Amino acid sequence: MSLKPLAYEVLLSLASKESHGWSLVKQIERRAEGRYKVQPGSLYRTIQNLIRDDYIEEAESRIDPDLDDERRRYFRLTPNGRTAIREETERLRPLIEMATKLKI
Repeated sequence: MSLKPLAYEVLLSLASKESHGWSLVKQIERRAEGRYKVQPGSLYRTIQNLIRDDYIEEAESRIDPDLDDERRRYFRLTPNGRTAIREETERLRPLIEMATKLKI
């Protein structure tokens, strides 16, 4: 199984903490260093697919309800999501190593 690039990016963003959609966009775009923009429709389709596949779930808690917009939905990795990102990283590792050796 392999993850689509945006799905991998979302899981990677959620690996360290819960986050909401706008925050995910900013994290992904910051890592991309201007190479691409995340379109909201693509992000939310990806989130729905990740929920369907039991890789992420909506979080019940909020960081600080008084400082946050109540309409925001926060997401977190599930155990299956943590396994999926670990497996995808291991799948990609040899390819990246080969590309590095070939100076691509």
